[in-house]
Amino acid sequence: MSKFPSKRIAITGAGSGLGRALAVRYARASFRVAVLDINLVGAEESLRLVEQAGGSGFALELDVRRDADFLNLAERLEREWGGVDIVVNNAGVASAGELLKAPLDEWLWMLDINLLGVVRGCKYLGALLARQRSGHVVNTASFAGLAGAPGMASYGVAKAAVVALSEQLRAELLGRSVGVSVVCPSFFTTNLLDSMRGGSDSVKQKVSSWMNSSEITADDIAEMIYRAVERNQFLLIPHRRARQQHWFKRFLPNVYFKRMVEMANKRIESPAAGSPSA
Repeated sequence: MSKFPSKRIAITGAGSGLGRALAVRYARASFRVAVLDINLVGAEESLRLVEQAGGSGFALELDVRRDADFLNLAERLEREWGGVDIVVNNAGVASAGELLKAPLDEWLWMLDINLLGVVRGCKYLGALLARQRSGHVVNTASFAGLAGAPGMASYGVAKAAVVALSEQLRAELLGRSVGVSVVCPSFFTTNLLDSMRGGSDSVKQKVSSWMNSSEITADDIAEMIYRAVERNQFLLIPHRRARQQHWFKRFLPNVYFKRMVEMANKRIESPAAGSPSA
């Protein structure tokens, strides 16, 4: 039984991947789900799966780059549901490539979606939770935001900023009985490559192989997030190997950095070499 009796959740990027898996997981717990995505067709398909799983809700086209979309959503949630209990800022895009080679336009695109899209969700929907003095915010970051790994500069920086933002928000909302979680998955099967900018074909092929060989699925991560919210857990690193790497970075930073450099050198020598770290 959920600790949120009203059972209302809003999820950005819910038209596919982890967002869709979360929508279905919460539907199984009889939540009303606001299925939000820039791709309305995908959002409507997710809503059908929500209804098949025993939930209800609505699908809405939402571009996380537009303040007006969040303001309209907040008004609708208050009008139709009387508020919202859980806000999941999950929408995101991908990029690859070295800092010195990536064009500035790629940085602006990445930061507007992967960072400011989360900021907008926290600001406009978090305000509902703050007024209610109850609820939970979940921000989807990435292990790339913790890893400091080379070859994904704009993506890693944006996701690192989401972790920092979540820490700030957690402190700000503590006195208002609103919890915050930040999720830092490594590779798992999703359609994130569809949006990827930068990176060679060989890099994209390697990322795809890492995704497909993941030890866990989007459904597994959705279940972990569900449980983390119920426990009010702040940092969630779903992949076992990533948790080990995070430990090394915290307590043996020089050893961790050496491993990152070695991995980077292997990738330069052969794009098919190395192993995933973020």
